[in-house]
Order: sequence, then structure tokens, then C-alpha cells
Amino acid sequence: MDPVIVVGAGPVGLALSLALAAQGVPSILLDEDPGKEETRPARTVVLREDTAALVERLGCKALRHEGARWSGWRSMRRKQLVRELSLGEDSPEGDPLPAPVHLPQHVLTRGLRDAVAAQELVRVAPYSRIDTLEQDPAGVTVHTREPNATWWRGSYLVGCDGARSTVRKLLDIRFPGRTAVERHAVAALRTELPWPGQAVLHRLPPWRTGGAEVTARPLPDGVWRLDWLLPPRGELVTPDALITRVRDTLAGWCGETPPYELLDTGVYTLHHRLALRWRADRAFLAGDAAHLLGALGTQGLDEGLRDAENLAWKLAQAWHHGAADVLLDSYQAERRAAVASRLRAADQSLPILRGGGGLRTLVPGSARGHDSLLTDGHLGCGPLGAPPSYSHSPLAPPRAEAHTAVGTPPGAPVTDVRVTAPDGTTVRLRERLGRGQLLVVLVAPGTGVWDRRHWMTAGVMPRLAAAVDALPMKGELLVTESYPGAPAHTVLLIRPDGHLVASFGGVRPRDLLAAADTVRGGSGHASVRSDQTAGIN
Repeated sequence: MDPVIVVGAGPVGLALSLALAAQGVPSILLDEDPGKEETRPARTVVLREDTAALVERLGCKALRHEGARWSGWRSMRRKQLVRELSLGEDSPEGDPLPAPVHLPQHVLTRGLRDAVAAQELVRVAPYSRIDTLEQDPAGVTVHTREPNATWWRGSYLVGCDGARSTVRKLLDIRFPGRTAVERHAVAALRTELPWPGQAVLHRLPPWRTGGAEVTARPLPDGVWRLDWLLPPRGELVTPDALITRVRDTLAGWCGETPPYELLDTGVYTLHHRLALRWRADRAFLAGDAAHLLGALGTQGLDEGLRDAENLAWKLAQAWHHGAADVLLDSYQAERRAAVASRLRAADQSLPILRGGGGLRTLVPGSARGHDSLLTDGHLGCGPLGAPPSYSHSPLAPPRAEAHTAVGTPPGAPVTDVRVTAPDGTTVRLRERLGRGQLLVVLVAPGTGVWDRRHWMTAGVMPRLAAAVDALPMKGELLVTESYPGAPAHTVLLIRPDGHLVASFGGVRPRDLLAAADTVRGGSGHASVRSDQTAGIN
């Protein structure tokens, strides 16, 4: 079969090609301009726990920079400390708060490019800008213009070519939304602040040029990114005005302006837009080509990487085995709904947080409520930032009596517990994701003290192993000592992208098989091996 064509070699396109390669699918990565990546310290990305794990799993080493993860979060209002939280390993036991990763976007892109360079299944075509896109029942054909004018043939195509997406325009897909939702003046500088490693949100700072809100977020190598919220319109930010903001802000936090090295500045305007369709036959949209968001601390690249992870395993299933339309349609159903929910939450919060004045300033507790909303957006919690759940997905099996409740609702990302892999090693559950296979996890307390070869032939394991072998999609059987909210002998069925399909009280081969068939679209493309299922129910 022809490779998948990925248009655009930004972080989302690079991640998608790597995710496809990890599942045995070749791709052609059309890179319009490999030399356009500027070294811009002020253009940074924040990755949540799940997307950071995805990037590391794909072989990107950029996240290993010391200082890339925040150690804490501090929010202030006027002269008062409102909240201080420890993140990562320093989080309170029993209520862990994952530490976001923060680094310049060019560093992340270079790390992904290095991983692509080592991947034989990804062919990069530099200086390739498409100008024609044609589809037929068997695949997609595109033409790239000079200097490398040629025709390319692919089984599927994914447009990861940014906000001005040529793919989206060629597919005639509308991109409605709101313009200039927020504006920020930004500076990247090397200095020392009183809170090393902590991200800071300061609302209504008490100095003249502070404006409504200032954030300071640490980067590796002693660098900080500072953002000042600007009025929606007007206020031309001159270089002199920005320098004044920098000096006043540092003096406000440190008592006097400390020595600093200004590395980069800019003014960023954030838009909220959502493509009406994310799939047109064999062509798909992902990343900024499909959505724009970023107000109130939400992260557009996070959502783009989730697009890539969601789509990769579905394209891999279609590429290797064929797929029903319900499987490929589920990409739009799941991801567009998740991003629409994020945009809706931001649009509902903006009037509250940015409206100013009025009775809201007099309501007791309103400042703390506003702080919670902003914290959610920046730390990846709540409706503004938490990883999405696909509970209403067309791939979600109907609830049955055999299903048992655990700490993770169906459709939500699973908890990253330690599991025993088929080779007997103990690994994190996330390390087994992204391989194009279902994961079946048995909760079996006490197994950690025994060699896997001894208990693979004991108790329920032979019956469960036979049930996994009979699934209509390739599956891997893992065992864990415990899982939040799950009693002993619970069996979890997990999608290749780490979302829980269902959980069963004990070994139920028919229910497990039916749920797995729903995950792949219930198409019947891969016949159920009835000879293997005989006698195991």
C-alpha cells in the first residue's frame, strides 16, 4: 500500500510521522521550508504530562534538558499570595500534580527532526509545497510546485500545515471562529527571580506598567518567559515600552531591577478557530490546520499532539488491515468534540476573567475562583486543560452488566501504573502505548514477587491469554499489582492511545472480544478467530 502523506513538518507533522512509523506505517513528510525554523527563545511550548510522555516515547530527547519541568506554581493578586503549589515529585502524596514541560518550540522541533532522521519509515521531502490535491477510492494524489515540482501518491493524507493550511483550502473546509481573543507582549530573558523553577501568575500587579496580568515561566538554562496581557485593541508596544515593562516587573518582584540579559521579544495575538470538518474521505486535518486556541493558558500544541496520537493508530489499523468508516470518522468525532469543549470553556471564562469591575470584584471568594480557572488552564486541569475523555465516542462499547467501575471512567486516559511486560520486565504502562495494539491489563495483587513465567500458566492467566489471542485486533497482555479503584482480577481493555475502553470483573472472553470489536469500528474487516475462541467462554 502507498505511504501516508503528511503535509507540514512542524511539531505535529513530525510527531504524526513518528507515531505512524512506530506502528509500521511508512509516510512521506512534505516539508515546505526546512530552513524557516527561527531560534526564538520567546516562542515556547508547554507540554502536559500525557503529551510530554508521547514526545519522549517517539524518541525526542529535547525534554531531557535540566530545568524544562516546573517545580511549582505560584499565583498572586496585587500584593497578596493567593496560592502556591508543588509540582511533580514534590507534590503532596496522594494528590500528585504533574509538572508541565516548558521549552522553546525550536528546541522541540529539532528534537523531533533528529528522531525522524533516525527513522527509516519516514521520507522527508524538503521544499515541497502542494498546490493540487486529488482523491479517488484507492488513495490521494498531490502535486508539489517548484523547486521540486512532482506528483506524490499516498494511501491517506494529513494536513498538519498550520493556521493558513493549504490542505484545508484545497479541501474547501471552512475555518470559523474569533480573531484576537487575547494579545500578549512577550520577553525571554536570562535572570534570577525569587522563585527558581516556579511558574508565576500575577494578577493586577501593583506597579504602573504591570497591566491586568503578568506571567513568568521558567525555561532551561536560567531563562524565563514573561507575558503581559494587553488590552484587546490598541496599545502599540514599542521596544522602549517593552524594556520599561521588563524593568518595572523585575523591580516589582525583586525589590530592584536585577541584572538580566534580554534574549527575545514579541507581541502574540491569539485566535480561536475550529474547522467545520476534520476528515474529507482519505484526507484529514490536524494541529493548527484544524484548530486554534491558546487563551487563559490553554495550549494549542498539546491539542495538536493529541490529534496526532489519536489519528495515528486509526490510520495504522486502516493501512494494515482495512477499516470501517466508523473508525476513521471517530477521529473527527472525538478530537473535534474535545477541542470544541476546550474552546467553549475558554469562551465562557473570558468574560468573567477579563470583564473587570462590576459586582464580580465585590463577591467574596471571586478572586480565588478566578485564580482556580487560570491555574487550571496553565497546569492542565479542569475543563480548560485536563486531557480529554472520549466517553461518547462511536468506538465506546455499550455499558454491560459485566463492566465493573474503576478509578478511571470509560473513555478517559488510564493511570500510568507499573506493569509487567511479556518479557518479564517491569515498566510504566505509558511505555506500552502507541504500538498499534490493544492493551489488556489484569489486576493481580502479589504477582510482583513471582517470576512471570511461573504465573503465566496459573489461575486465570491461561484463559485470559487465550482470550487476548482471539481478539480481532492485536493485543498485549500485561499484569499490574494494583490499579486505582480496581479490585483483584479486574481486567482493563485499553486503546493504543491510552484511553480506557472498558473494565471487567474477571475474565469474560466474549465481553472482551465484543468491546475490542467496537474499538476497531465493528466492521468485520478482520475476522474473529472462532477456532481460538471455542471452549474458552
